[in-house]
Amino acid sequence: MSLIAARLNRIKPSPSSMAGQRARELRAAGRDIIGLTSGEPDFDTPAHICEAAARAMSRSQTKYTDVGGTPELRAAIAEKFRRDNQLDYAPNELIVGTGGKQIIFNAFMCTVEEGDEVIVPTPYWVSYPDIVLLAEGKPVFVDCLPGNGFKLAPEDLERAITPRTRWLVLNAPNNPSGAAYSHDELKALAEVLMRHPHVWVMTDDIYEHILYDGRKFATIAQVEPALKERTLTINGVSKAYAMTGWRIGYGGAPAALVKAMVKLQSQSTSNPSSISQAAALEALSGPQDFIAERTRIFQTRRDAVVSQLNRIPGIRCHSPEGAFYVFPSCAEVIGKVTPTGQRIETDEDFVMYLLEAQNLAVLQGGAYGVSPFFRISFATSMEKLEAGIARLRAACEVLR
Repeated sequence: MSLIAARLNRIKPSPSSMAGQRARELRAAGRDIIGLTSGEPDFDTPAHICEAAARAMSRSQTKYTDVGGTPELRAAIAEKFRRDNQLDYAPNELIVGTGGKQIIFNAFMCTVEEGDEVIVPTPYWVSYPDIVLLAEGKPVFVDCLPGNGFKLAPEDLERAITPRTRWLVLNAPNNPSGAAYSHDELKALAEVLMRHPHVWVMTDDIYEHILYDGRKFATIAQVEPALKERTLTINGVSKAYAMTGWRIGYGGAPAALVKAMVKLQSQSTSNPSSISQAAALEALSGPQDFIAERTRIFQTRRDAVVSQLNRIPGIRCHSPEGAFYVFPSCAEVIGKVTPTGQRIETDEDFVMYLLEAQNLAVLQGGAYGVSPFFRISFATSMEKLEAGIARLRAACEVLR
């Protein structure tokens, strides 16, 4: 009899986490690896946020807190939702977890029964389908075509809904494509959802503040207030505030769902780190001006990366509207042969070729449910990006 539960066979390790680990291992072995896989800003956590954490420690705020977050942090989250999204949540409609991923995990484990369906638009962040599977649900993938900007079309959403549909997952700006929905695009999706009152919406807004070209952010419960009573709005401090390692995510939802999620969390991790919560409180309630400046830097990188990628033979790159990734197509290199005689059959083959031939680490589109594409993170310096793109160009130019 195996010690390991069969449910673990339903899921796979996070490809992005494993890619980062593999790059670190190769560097430790002496390889000159350029890693463009990291889903975290290269900026430091702002000093005023770190100082708030230090103050909390000096005041001995190092004890257990309420499982779902300190009252002070939940009050700051409520104010953030009012300020940025025109959404009103009471304290018992808010939960703080150890990262946004825990909020997603809590919600699916509390609501998904065996055979329940969760609509996951593709391309998707790698963890959505695996968490659904762990909850014994069924991910239902809906293709979001490049010609539609990698966005979910209302008619495709309508076709995907069945009596077993439990959730629709929306992530925008999207990881990996950078697609972002306008108010009108969300309104069209909301009109479909209003015809299907049994479907809940999980909207992952973690890249909310990283939008380009003057775009305005919108979230679906803001666009259609009638959906708020069946929407879980997820956010966190990791991306906008460069706080990935602090592990703080949060969500707003109807009180009954939040109560169930807190109950589950009480028997898993219990409260998030008290020090990280103090830092997150300062992040949400302190100065916000640095976010726009960092977003301008990301946009400059985006423009340079997209331009350079589109000059490489066999690579075609859509310009993302938000987040800090590009998701180029490598369709034109599929079927080509490397200098060592290997035929490239898939985007995974192409990614492995880049790693072995050029010491360049990127992520295959198949990990995000769409092939043949690959993901590059531009949350790193222009020097590193230009060096990585030069290696990509060199790899492509010798394919035959």
